[in-house]
Amino acid sequence: MSTTPQGIHSLAFRVMRLCKPSFHVEPPFRLDPSDLFVGEDIFDDPLAASNLSSLLSSHVNKSTDSSDMTFANRFLLHHPSDAMGFSGLLVLPQSFGAIYLGETFCSYISINNSSNFEVKDVIIKAEIQTERERILLLDTSKSPVGTIHAGGHYDFIVEHDVKELGAYTMVCTALYNDGDGERKYLPQFFKFVVANPLSVRTKVRTVKETTYLEACIENHTKSNLYVDQVEFEPAPYWTAKILKADELYPADNLSTGEIVKPPIIVRSGGGIHNYLYQMKISSPGSEQVKAKRSSILGKLQISWRTNLGEPGRLQTQQILGTPSSCKEIELQVLGIPSLIILDKPFSVHLNLTNHTDRELGPFEVWLSKNSAHEKFVMFNGLQTMALPAVEAFGSTDFHLNLVATKLGVQRISGLIVFDTIEKKTFELLADVEGLMKG
Repeated sequence: MSTTPQGIHSLAFRVMRLCKPSFHVEPPFRLDPSDLFVGEDIFDDPLAASNLSSLLSSHVNKSTDSSDMTFANRFLLHHPSDAMGFSGLLVLPQSFGAIYLGETFCSYISINNSSNFEVKDVIIKAEIQTERERILLLDTSKSPVGTIHAGGHYDFIVEHDVKELGAYTMVCTALYNDGDGERKYLPQFFKFVVANPLSVRTKVRTVKETTYLEACIENHTKSNLYVDQVEFEPAPYWTAKILKADELYPADNLSTGEIVKPPIIVRSGGGIHNYLYQMKISSPGSEQVKAKRSSILGKLQISWRTNLGEPGRLQTQQILGTPSSCKEIELQVLGIPSLIILDKPFSVHLNLTNHTDRELGPFEVWLSKNSAHEKFVMFNGLQTMALPAVEAFGSTDFHLNLVATKLGVQRISGLIVFDTIEKKTFELLADVEGLMKG
């Protein structure tokens, strides 16, 4: 849509969007005369099919007589390709049409002199205005157009990568000397709206140390999108691997290799395609803790082409997941006897890890006495064990000397770790079961 100010001007802007033409389709679709009389099984009998073909061809030849002015054959199918309705012609864009995020907007602009006099010293500017910014596309201030003769024109092409949704205004201005020497200023405004061609929905699931990211791409345009590439760029300290279903015909894929990679077709009007990525933390130590505490997983780079090859490219915002709850210290069981003798001491091998960037401890370890259930595994000897301080991102191994007082499968529960400096109590260890034998 264009807007022109009030007043009489010798010059006027004409704007046409430069994009790929579309196919010209001639409705209604044509039909084969044989479909009106017989079914597909007629071709199972070669003799019957031959007779029918000769009969219908003679009828068609009569109906296609150039002297026939009734156009009785206008619905007949003369060639199998006619069923598609394509006339063999291409149609140039009649308006700005649908403009989508990620495309390159290209426009052919012509400034015409419709007066009977030539205009001189023409300074032309073209810019794009959005809600956030103004982008200058053309400025001839340093080299004005010397003369545009009566009935003449000056043409130029501008391009702009569309990176923002919403309303756009292309402003074309001309400052020139009219035929009577008067300096005039001509602004014209051309408005259009940029829509989103696709949407990306994500789901994040975490299984132990592995995170799975599912991305669903949905096409919102009126034409098919041929997706060339969907690349996931993981955040720092993460690695990502795309998971694909088993190929039905792996031999075919080997023959083509990676040189020719067919695009993925996402159908128009709501077609979807899903991608699944397996993500793991790549860096150990302090970087692993930073990655666990961050909710940023990465972003997707998507590139596609339309029916006639026009490219588009989008980058999503940072995809967020649920940050892992990383404990300050972690206690793990490294070893426990498979068989424990009743009333005989046994040793449990444990590891205490510091996940912070500062030194923690010293610590004291004991078994809690506050429990709803009676305990049948207890310390053998001193009821409290002292542990030295653990450096940042470090760990220490130790052994607990325990004794069982009842037969059967018993639980080692209620193990307490106490930081004597920060006065914090940690109950870190899940219940561990062991078989007690007399």
